[in-house]
Amino acid sequence: MNGKSQVMINLLRGWPNASLLPATLIKAAAESALSDPAVYSPGLEYGPDPGYQPLRELVAAWLTRFYRPSAGIDAEQICITGGASQNLACMLQVYTDPLHTSKVWMVSPTYFLACRIFEDNGFHGQLRSVPEDEEGIDIEFLRKGLVAQDKEDSQSPASSKKLKPMRPWNKFYRHLIYAVPTFSNPSSKTMSLERRQQLVALARQHDALIISDDVYDQLQWKVSPSTAESPVLDQAVLPRLVDIDRILDGGTERPGADGFGNAMSNGSFSKIAGPGVRTGWAEGTTKFAYGLSQTGSSRSGGAPSQMTATFMSKLVEWGHLEKHIFHTLQPTYSRRFNIMIKAIEQHLVPLGIKLPQTDRDVVGGYFLWFSLPEPLDADDLAARALEEENLIIAQGSLFAVYGDEKTVDLSRCVRVCFSFEDEALLEEGIRRLAEVIRRIQRENEAASSVEELKGGNRVSGSSQRNGKPVDVGQYN
Repeated sequence: MNGKSQVMINLLRGWPNASLLPATLIKAAAESALSDPAVYSPGLEYGPDPGYQPLRELVAAWLTRFYRPSAGIDAEQICITGGASQNLACMLQVYTDPLHTSKVWMVSPTYFLACRIFEDNGFHGQLRSVPEDEEGIDIEFLRKGLVAQDKEDSQSPASSKKLKPMRPWNKFYRHLIYAVPTFSNPSSKTMSLERRQQLVALARQHDALIISDDVYDQLQWKVSPSTAESPVLDQAVLPRLVDIDRILDGGTERPGADGFGNAMSNGSFSKIAGPGVRTGWAEGTTKFAYGLSQTGSSRSGGAPSQMTATFMSKLVEWGHLEKHIFHTLQPTYSRRFNIMIKAIEQHLVPLGIKLPQTDRDVVGGYFLWFSLPEPLDADDLAARALEEENLIIAQGSLFAVYGDEKTVDLSRCVRVCFSFEDEALLEEGIRRLAEVIRRIQRENEAASSVEELKGGNRVSGSSQRNGKPVDVGQYN
């Protein structure tokens, strides 16, 4: 069967649909910024290390409105970045040392493109998988891993060595923990409040920095809105890890603490304005934010995305960005999510697939994640979906932690995205996927019947087809 005669449907690509890009709003902001010498002069010069000050102040106030922390967020706790990915690389330059920093513990399934950033900064072979349960990161698995690693490091003379020089504004953490705690990419799960508190406490015990990608937090909606229009959710459902770190058991300034904290928030305009703006922010303690601003590339070239930061500043100042989030993105993604979830319930659930965290009141993000019934294999399913139905999906193996792929079994997992493809094709994509699954199941049943007639054993795996893996270099 050749699916190429059908229009291609891409449920892998984790981008916003082009219709949701606020080009008109950004154009107005750019025209305003470029018409005012008080804005464009500093915008076109080398920016201050921590970033464009008006944007730092506006982001701090905006995040305070949304997260409602017990104490307001200060601009000195914000560092403007070139986006979440660029900032991850900068953080590793300032706050890790490949000899001193022992391991990078990554929630698995993970945002796989982060693995290369860690490896490029000297952590090839040092990435470790941490499984999830229904509350998020498996805290006991992580605890045992950290204890065992610290014991091993204490017996190794090499653990006291450092490759980089120490500077007054930085420290080198012993461990890193990487997670997307809210509407996770790829698992779509949200980490519970208790688990977040446990994670911060554990990070403190083992000198670990939690790198929290909080890029989907504002893309949220009620699972079953009581009205035809999904209600605006202008407040976070849960505190971030960085918020918890500030107040838990004395906070980041508790006796004996060094003031850098054990959690930071990686934020970005990519999911709420557009990936091409390449502008974001990092939030941590004042000490952490300052140290991050001193990374070599910022000291040399000035704050990243300085000109674009002036555009984003206008969007936030005018309230246009929040209006776009609450009145365009939230209702649109809610509608898209419901189209896809209904299609999954109609076409896939009867075939044995299972969704995580089905009891949540609030969901969000870009993705849905589900597990396949045995003996289906997600790699085989993805290859056949492309070959037979011209459908691109993301098989679980894409989201394995580099170098530690076997700790968490992702062979029967699939991620689908509802943010990118044309809305009219979302249900059709799920229907096509169901057709492929039915074919595989029928083939397995037929093969099993033949084996039983022959007196052999029941087949234990799905049929195999020749299929080339999809190039995912440009996908999120």
